Amino acid sequence: MMKLLDVLAHHPDPAPLKQIAQETGLHPSTAHRILGAMSQSGFVERGEGGTYRLGIRLLELGSLVKSRISLRETAMPAMLKLHAATGESINLGIRDGDEIVYVDRTSSGRSAVRVVHIVGARAPLHTTATGKLFLVEDGLERVREYARRTGLPPSTPGSITDPAALEKELDKVRRHGVAFDLDEVENGVRCIAAGIRDDSGELIAGLSLSTPSERFNPDCAPLVREAADEISRALGYVPNRASH
Repeated sequence: MMKLLDVLAHHPDPAPLKQIAQETGLHPSTAHRILGAMSQSGFVERGEGGTYRLGIRLLELGSLVKSRISLRETAMPAMLKLHAATGESINLGIRDGDEIVYVDRTSSGRSAVRVVHIVGARAPLHTTATGKLFLVEDGLERVREYARRTGLPPSTPGSITDPAALEKELDKVRRHGVAFDLDEVENGVRCIAAGIRDDSGELIAGLSLSTPSERFNPDCAPLVREAADEISRALGYVPNRASH
């Protein structure tokens, strides 16, 4: 049954029994019998001239699975792994309008110097590493609208307040696939963030690593990106299938 589902998943158009049997390695009569049972339960739909395609029941089950997948639950194993590998605070942030809201975190127990983003805390998009990921996604016109709308207020002397400087920074983020916040939200705190996408390819969150400035290590960027990619895959994101 799983072989049949896999083969049908690779066929955008209804496939004839002979071809399905050939590709699964099943005897045609076996394939026919199993497909018959699957079509009765709605997993497969039988079409003209004995062709088959995936059925509507799979869509119903897929919607159930999707609704039950919680971003926070899905992200936590990768967050804990990254925390264990780096010893630093790991944050999960989502966008709410012109701000990033932190929805989950692992705090650092590595030393007396700890960075803690309080769950529920907010910060402007242009000052946060995660926020910059969302601005890149917005595209140039909307970034300019954001700059005009907010006036790019600084949180620290390190915050970017010039629209041209922000555009230059976002271009770097776009090229590297990771974003940095270098003492821009809080003095003495630096962050590295990578994006998390859902099954439709939409950017839904950012995973960030926060560290005191004196311990900041940009070489952690690939680890952050790997952890974010792991969460995206768990949410059903397939890079070459989803368009963004």
